[in-house]
Amino acid sequence: MFKRFLIGVLALYFSVGASLADDVWVNDLRSLFLANNAIIYEINLRTFGAQDVNKDGIIEPEEGEESGNFLNAISRLDELKSYGINTIHVMPIMALGKTKALGTAGSLYAPISFNELNPQLKSERTALSLEEQARKFISEAHKRKIRVIIDLPACASYDLYLRRPELFVKDSSGQPVVPSDWTDVRLLNAGSENKINPDVYNLYKGFVDYVMDLGADGIRADVAPTKPARFWNELINYSRKKDPQFMWLAEASDSWTEAVADQAVFTPYDKLLEAGFDGFYGSYFKMKDWRSAAELINHVKFTNSLKTKFEQPKSVIGSFATHDELSPVLINGGAYSSMIIWLNSTLPVNSYFVDGFPSGDNYIYLWANKKARKTYTDDDYYFVHRGKLDIFNYSRQPGGKDLGLKNEFAVANNFRKFIAPILANGKFTVLKPNNSEVFAYALSYNKTTILVFGNMNFRAFNEATIKVPHFDDSMLTIPIQMESIPVAEKDKFKLKMIPGEIQVLLVDEFELK
Repeated sequence: MFKRFLIGVLALYFSVGASLADDVWVNDLRSLFLANNAIIYEINLRTFGAQDVNKDGIIEPEEGEESGNFLNAISRLDELKSYGINTIHVMPIMALGKTKALGTAGSLYAPISFNELNPQLKSERTALSLEEQARKFISEAHKRKIRVIIDLPACASYDLYLRRPELFVKDSSGQPVVPSDWTDVRLLNAGSENKINPDVYNLYKGFVDYVMDLGADGIRADVAPTKPARFWNELINYSRKKDPQFMWLAEASDSWTEAVADQAVFTPYDKLLEAGFDGFYGSYFKMKDWRSAAELINHVKFTNSLKTKFEQPKSVIGSFATHDELSPVLINGGAYSSMIIWLNSTLPVNSYFVDGFPSGDNYIYLWANKKARKTYTDDDYYFVHRGKLDIFNYSRQPGGKDLGLKNEFAVANNFRKFIAPILANGKFTVLKPNNSEVFAYALSYNKTTILVFGNMNFRAFNEATIKVPHFDDSMLTIPIQMESIPVAEKDKFKLKMIPGEIQVLLVDEFELK
């Protein structure tokens, strides 16, 4: 009851309505990202605004239903604004291949073109062209002060290979290479550090021109290690001459050590950052496997060190739950989702969430991997990855039924905006509990301190004593998020936390040195 009351009060205090700007949009995404102030929401346009009238999970136009598209996505932008979202990561929007496909609509990451929009995203309820619809969607996002990142696929469809085989890596038998287990795509040949392939470079350069012309503010590079650092350096520098604030996010991890195929290039995360990327994913998605608090804290220390390690500052996203990961509710229930929300809110990272996450979608589709009633590719089955956002079919709008989590999501994001100066300028201090399963850290700036305590054990209660030097229990301490009540004493807190609990407290007129 206390938690619900607190969240309700904070929602009234921190929430902000949509602010519509009439002036000309000026991109500031790179600065926002490097200050750790981006709150990013990943969407699949094909499902984001989908209208599933009969609620069977599949979009059937012949039944009067409409798949997600650029125009019906606009109706959800105010919803994102109310959540505190200031940036959207739009999954690939280019035309898709249909041969050797996965799913009845084709994977978003199997493009047949890098300079032609996906006709699946066109609304037929308007006279606007597809490009005009795309520009309108981005413009409407900008009116709400929401920046737009467009996804750049790492590979291409078999259909594009048939059109332009010179773009692809070949094996010893002359066949195009299938990377990893991604059977619906073939590996592009970007060249090497000594000589980049001009054909693939120009393909990507055309993509950059295209999405910048649409009004995009940045690019997320899918599986960025599959291209040489020199390739990225030239492409990023090219975009920055057009817009110095154009942001580049690499899908890469410090825990990735192998190429996606024997014939593939592998460029590690640090070389990608040196090449000009503003940030990368890090390894926060591995938290599901971490059992000790030290594993989380050590990774925070590592990613935080990137601010000064390179010639230009770098940052990272809170990649705890991406579209490549199982839904958090399938891993450790709603408590895990709550912990991810508040870690994103209080760590020196850019917050990152997937459509459907705020309301606890488990991404379980009853028709998954069954024979399809109708298909638009050469795949007769509704192919999906169990427990992950569907990117292969015309399917329902993502979303669960956890309204409490949704409210918590909005509160945490708007609290994050409230403490933005602390996140951008404050000191991150690791605190030391006497329990290896409990993490604790503080953020301090300008006589304000945020204290965060968490129980990494999602199966059992945990007790801990946490030393907070120079803390006095007479100080004004505001509970922001908690289930149980910590006991404050001089220089310390005593906790008895429920499984998977995270606590957030704000201490006024107190700064850890």
